[in-house]
Amino acid sequence: MNSTNAGNREQYIRNCFDQAGLPLSERQAEQFLIYYDLLIEKNRVVNLTAITEFEDVVKKHFLDSVLVWKTFPLTPGRLIDIGTGAGFPGIPLKIVFPELQVVLLDSLNKRIAFLDTLIEKLELTSVSAVHGRAEDLASDSFYREKFDFCVSRAVANLSSLSEYCLPFVKRGGVFIAYKSVEIDQECQDAKKAIFLLGGVLESREKTRIPGTDIERSFIVVRKERGTPAKYPRKAGTPTKSPLK
Repeated sequence: MNSTNAGNREQYIRNCFDQAGLPLSERQAEQFLIYYDLLIEKNRVVNLTAITEFEDVVKKHFLDSVLVWKTFPLTPGRLIDIGTGAGFPGIPLKIVFPELQVVLLDSLNKRIAFLDTLIEKLELTSVSAVHGRAEDLASDSFYREKFDFCVSRAVANLSSLSEYCLPFVKRGGVFIAYKSVEIDQECQDAKKAIFLLGGVLESREKTRIPGTDIERSFIVVRKERGTPAKYPRKAGTPTKSPLK
């Protein structure tokens, strides 16, 4: 890769983020470019993403990950990303909001190995990748109800996702689910589960990824009470039998 090509790609990244109202420093644009190159390199041996074209990754992964700021202002605090996969949305959020303390949780060791390498290459601090299942880690006192923010782009219905995520959130904190645009019925179906887990549905916001016709919804759940100790249920149960 020649320096001119790298410069053009960094400028493309900065232009995309400018459109979203999030201007990047040169270092942040460089970090996103390093992220892309390592993602594509490792994707040849580990299934990390089906989206590989440079412009698509910038918009559909990087930009999509950080658009939550339009819905909810992330302030300095502890954030956990459940089912992070290749680091989305946790790593882009850390790059753009470096004051966040971030934990990336995933159940596949190969993805954790990629994330460890990525964190080192990007020279990020106050961020760690943890191998495990949400159902197990949520029972660990080191993690349970210790986070100001929990985010997830994982594919699961809101009832199941709330059971995986809300146990990590401290009282007064928020869980933010990244969803496709059609969410009204899903939110209605999940209200009882959210209440049982100590939360309340605070807001639902829809936006569009700049430069695309792709719409994204964010569901913000505020943690008002402690989550009963029996939640989350044993591994797999929240998905197979969502709370109703």
